[in-house]
Amino acid sequence: MSARPVKVSSLAELKLVKREIEAQALQREQQAAEAQRRQRQSAIESNLFLQAAGAVKPLPDKNRAHLKPAVAGNPIMQYQRDEKAVLKEAISDEFDSGTLLESDDQLSFRRPGIGADITRKLRRGDWSIQRQLDLHGLRRDEAREYLSSFIREAHQQGIRCVRVVHGKGLGSPGKEPVLKSRVHSWLVQKNEVLAFVQAKPADGGAGALLVLLAPVRS
Repeated sequence: MSARPVKVSSLAELKLVKREIEAQALQREQQAAEAQRRQRQSAIESNLFLQAAGAVKPLPDKNRAHLKPAVAGNPIMQYQRDEKAVLKEAISDEFDSGTLLESDDQLSFRRPGIGADITRKLRRGDWSIQRQLDLHGLRRDEAREYLSSFIREAHQQGIRCVRVVHGKGLGSPGKEPVLKSRVHSWLVQKNEVLAFVQAKPADGGAGALLVLLAPVRS
């Protein structure tokens, strides 16, 4: 959009308009000259720094580990394979935990020698939940390995109470909780587990378990 013409009614007003135009032109010239001066100053300072510093090489990243490619027979890789095999064999899908579960509607479990008051306290929330594992969306073998590692590491770190979410099976064929019975069986086989109960509705209800772990032996 072009500027609207300024109506001048007298010679005095014409002189005033002329002075304003000249002042604006002078201001633009000063601004351009200042920008050029700053650009030249920046270039001079940059050259002075390069002359003083010399050639610059990037510092090595101390947080980056340079690992050699794994080769067959690498003892670290072999250890990881052995560890994975131990986790897989530690809990079996063939184990029937049904006879070990208490005959209440929540299918709680307590190891022999553990009193019934322990499961009551666990269900009541006397132990605060310190860690959680969510098995949603995992295949059976993945869920078994994740659960075994989770229980072992939590026990080693002195964690006493954890929540394991296995889901209610609403998205499974037939609406059956596929992992629920598996998780019961796997937990029973873990020596670190003293007891478990179905979680309260606020903590997951029928889709989760509260698990009490044994204290770490000193």
